[in-house]
Amino acid sequence: MEKIHKSDAEWQALLTPEEYHVARQKGTERAFTGRYWNNTSPGIYRCVGCGTALFASDTKFDAGCGWPSYFEPLDPANVREERDTSHGMVRTEVLCNVCDSHLGHVFPDGPPPTGLRYCINSLSLKFEPAE
Repeated sequence: MEKIHKSDAEWQALLTPEEYHVARQKGTERAFTGRYWNNTSPGIYRCVGCGTALFASDTKFDAGCGWPSYFEPLDPANVREERDTSHGMVRTEVLCNVCDSHLGHVFPDGPPPTGLRYCINSLSLKFEPAE
């Protein structure tokens, strides 16, 4: 897998200010405000930074948390997990493994078959509808 590296100026030119804040500065959008939290259309969710396919709509579920939630990534090699101790909590951060964009966090309270909940910011994603 070839990594994508860009300067902050290049990221700022590519992303909206809100996308940059979430994807590059590890921000979080407010719950129930993102463009995809309640999207039920079939398709693929791609990284806003590099277009890498991250999640399929058939793994998306309504977790009631206000963010798009998935029980597994499309290809586990496309996401990376890191320990996050920010904000006085211990969580597992999820990042795009190609461009290092912050996506959200993963929690062990999801549905079968994985029991995982990938809680992902809409601002970190671009939706590609199925044809």
